[in-house]
Amino acid sequence: MFPVIFDFGTISIFGFEFHPVINSYGFMLMMAFYSCYYFLNKDLNRLGYDAKLASDIVFAAAVGGILGSKIYYLIENFERVKADPTGMIFSGAGLVFLGGLMGGTLGVTYVIKKNELTWINFADIVAPLLILGYAVGRIGCFLVGDDYGLPTNVPWGIAFPNGLPPSTYNVFQSYYPWINLEGFSPGVLKVHPTQIYESIIGFGIFYFLYQKRTKVVVIGSLFFTYLILAGAERFFIEFLRVNTKYLFGLSGSQLISLIMIFIGAWFLNHPVSQPQEIESEK
Repeated sequence: MFPVIFDFGTISIFGFEFHPVINSYGFMLMMAFYSCYYFLNKDLNRLGYDAKLASDIVFAAAVGGILGSKIYYLIENFERVKADPTGMIFSGAGLVFLGGLMGGTLGVTYVIKKNELTWINFADIVAPLLILGYAVGRIGCFLVGDDYGLPTNVPWGIAFPNGLPPSTYNVFQSYYPWINLEGFSPGVLKVHPTQIYESIIGFGIFYFLYQKRTKVVVIGSLFFTYLILAGAERFFIEFLRVNTKYLFGLSGSQLISLIMIFIGAWFLNHPVSQPQEIESEK
């Protein structure tokens, strides 16, 4: 764990004391959005769009994604919110992919509609960047010890003694009573570093989609491919996560992932009929 990148110490200005730090979670979020901006700006320049459009889209995605992530996280961990509302709301935890996807989509949709552009065209443009931002952000989760997986004895298991929350036997008993702890001793437990699993898979999906972005023949196909791949990634990784299971032994994230996979598969087989954007839109 490496929750703080740099601690400036206590700074006194005009009698007021501050203790600024650069935390790893916030830094990796910033890196995620700057990475997405770099690739988006590059593609929009290639396609002849206004340069300002890239910054507007990334800003809207950032605000919507962070708010969506946090809201989904608080809903999914409502019992912990009731026990410590202030701590949960203002903690560094909360990069929930599905909430961020929904919130970010709403933010980007607002910018696209405001500029009178065609949504489905931009869905193809941003598809690789959605998974890129997620993969980079997951590194931030790893650094602060958030969103780890089930207890494990595999050689690459990692303990998070100061995680959010700590990966201790007592925490699993209190927060995740449905987890079977048979075979594990009290104390700090090693867990699956699911954040790293997701980062590796996410970068792989990004590379695949990014290579295909200039070869799109059917409009919307890249975005719907993203939905299938991202949904499948999250569906299977959830079997190693600690989230509550709601229906048919599946978590809320798995149920939404199945919907993503279904939507993606449906529209790949039933292509969206949309005109290409005309020159006046750029």
